[in-house]
Amino acid sequence: MAVEIHGRKFLGGRFGTRALIAGAAVPLLGAAIPHPAAAVAAEAGSPAVGRVTYDLGDQAFVPAPPYKGKNEIAAVVHYPKGQGAKGVARGRHPLIVMQHGLWNTCADRAAQNRMVKARKALAAAEKAGDEAEADRQRRIMGKLGDRLSAWPCRPGVAPLPSSSGYDYLAEELARQGFVVVSVGANGINATSSGQADSVYQARADLINKHLGLWRQLDAGKGPLKGKLKDPRTGRTSGAAFTGRVDLGRVGTLGHSMGGGGVMQHASDKRHGAWPAGVKVKAALGLAPTATWENEPVTKVPMAVLWGTCDQVNTGEYVRWNKGRNKAPLHGITLTGGNHNYFNTQWSPRSGQVAGENDAVPGKRRGHCVSQDGTNQQHRGLDETTQRTIATGYTSAFFRRYLMNDTAAQALLTGRKKLPRVPDVVQVEYVKPH
Repeated sequence: MAVEIHGRKFLGGRFGTRALIAGAAVPLLGAAIPHPAAAVAAEAGSPAVGRVTYDLGDQAFVPAPPYKGKNEIAAVVHYPKGQGAKGVARGRHPLIVMQHGLWNTCADRAAQNRMVKARKALAAAEKAGDEAEADRQRRIMGKLGDRLSAWPCRPGVAPLPSSSGYDYLAEELARQGFVVVSVGANGINATSSGQADSVYQARADLINKHLGLWRQLDAGKGPLKGKLKDPRTGRTSGAAFTGRVDLGRVGTLGHSMGGGGVMQHASDKRHGAWPAGVKVKAALGLAPTATWENEPVTKVPMAVLWGTCDQVNTGEYVRWNKGRNKAPLHGITLTGGNHNYFNTQWSPRSGQVAGENDAVPGKRRGHCVSQDGTNQQHRGLDETTQRTIATGYTSAFFRRYLMNDTAAQALLTGRKKLPRVPDVVQVEYVKPH
């Protein structure tokens, strides 16, 4: 699906802006699903979850040709915190790599405010039939769009932290015993225009780059050693991950175009590109944009979680792989869910630049229009409810396939429902063939 934004064309995805903030507080699922004892890795008396960041430079990664552009090597890491010198809970923990989707890259509040005015002026000009003024406003919007989607950002303008938009998910997963790395893809977003055929491969390459770095860090060496920072102080963190990560139990999660990248990364023909010793055991797409159905994901357990009021119909992966899958497939549909609410940084309650409810409004207040071709009116989910549901099913999926927690199977097959949330979830389970 081609999307044109500020005069630039992209394949699938959503677009907007946000400013640097700590992130919206979201009630987590907590004890809604029993956690297996093996997943609770934090040691008694210590805080449950630690958080570090790393940044090796905003143009440190160059995707493989034919993609043109440079990307940051940066991430937010949540992990089960333990006592002792390492600060990481004992044992080897499954690793989950997350990747955000297409969104603006720079928190340019002034440009965004001017963009809002330009949109209003454009609407007025179009209503009045003044084509000359409409064209002028479109040119203004194009220039402002370039500022909002630049990379690197202009001096004094902070990057948009899309990778922090899944902190609510990462914190809960870390509490259950996973090491979770949410990677930045602002550079790819800024250079995506006109490169639709190779952008998903660039995203898959970025995942492999981070996995390779973590392979080295687990061995006590490599570029990340000594580069982990405490985000509260900006100082080097004492957390050490040597011997703490199990690269034979890796999960990937991508939202929007990040989901398309994850699906291409997990596709059968791409396994040879995984770093040595890495085994991806589960791949989950949050409202993933479609790549190509001729790159099937048949050997890796896969889940797609999306909402009916999402403006991009993202249920294709289950259909494409059904009938030839050698691993389980799970399609999880949220009636009334939209695209942006999966990322706190893209959502209106965050106060971020251009954070918005992107669902098409329904006829009744609080309702939205289904984008699955039926145009049904659904009561829209609020931010907290959508994230609570996403947390429950995401946790169950990774516990099932990275920790062999068979208790999670009933939720993933639809035999049981998530407690204490509205009954808005439909689950399709496709057994291996």
